Amino acid sequence: MKPYWAVFKTRCAVMLQYRTAAVAGFCTQLFWGLILVMLYQALYHSSSGPKPMTLPQVISYIWLGQAMLLVLPWSNDRDVMQMIRDGGVGYELIRPVRLYGMWYSRFLATKVVPMTMRSIPIFLIAIPLLGLQPPASAAAAIAFAIAMLFGILLSTSIVVCMNILFFWTVSGEGLSQMLMVFTFLFSGTYIPLPLLPDWSQPIVSFLPFRGLMDIPFRLYLGQLPVRELPRLMQGQCLWIIFFVLAGHLLLRRGLKLVVIQGG
Repeated sequence: MKPYWAVFKTRCAVMLQYRTAAVAGFCTQLFWGLILVMLYQALYHSSSGPKPMTLPQVISYIWLGQAMLLVLPWSNDRDVMQMIRDGGVGYELIRPVRLYGMWYSRFLATKVVPMTMRSIPIFLIAIPLLGLQPPASAAAAIAFAIAMLFGILLSTSIVVCMNILFFWTVSGEGLSQMLMVFTFLFSGTYIPLPLLPDWSQPIVSFLPFRGLMDIPFRLYLGQLPVRELPRLMQGQCLWIIFFVLAGHLLLRRGLKLVVIQGG
């Protein structure tokens, strides 16, 4: 595990240099969060029908989504894309470590550091000033942290799969755009999943995207009881295993397409 831990630490050090980007991202997410809050306030004030979530819960759900936005697997690693395009992946293959593990460690650091730099200021501002409720209980806070950790691992496994698919595509922009649509719609980023129609609930509950945001957020709000955490984690783990196995299979087939001159 030492080589992978070293890759993770090195990538974390690199990502910590992008502090200006973190400040810009924080301001952007604050802006979009305010717009979404105003939209849902208008929606709730114009309708008197029964709703599956109260307005304070929806506002908290939105701010949690803005704080954890970078968990979503919608961005590519441009360095890996470039390595696959120009053949630099050959240098990766001569390293005495497994390529999948090295890329997983790299992508994990790419998610954790920027998300931490953006989420902490959003929590500090949104809880006292913008309507983000504190966790429903101490147990809910712990359950949120655990589910969020599994959400990050799930997101990383999806990102690794997406980047491996670059072996078969000229440009990865199409894949990332398609994935962004699905993740934003089915993770609860813009529309909290309990507000979707009843007929769609079995579908969104089955898809892996719910484990990225909806499950941790509803544990935080107390909408899902903490005693449900083992069952919910089981679903997240099954999807992580699925994407990790799929990633290994795709990488094995993708590397057969690589031709190294002199090798």
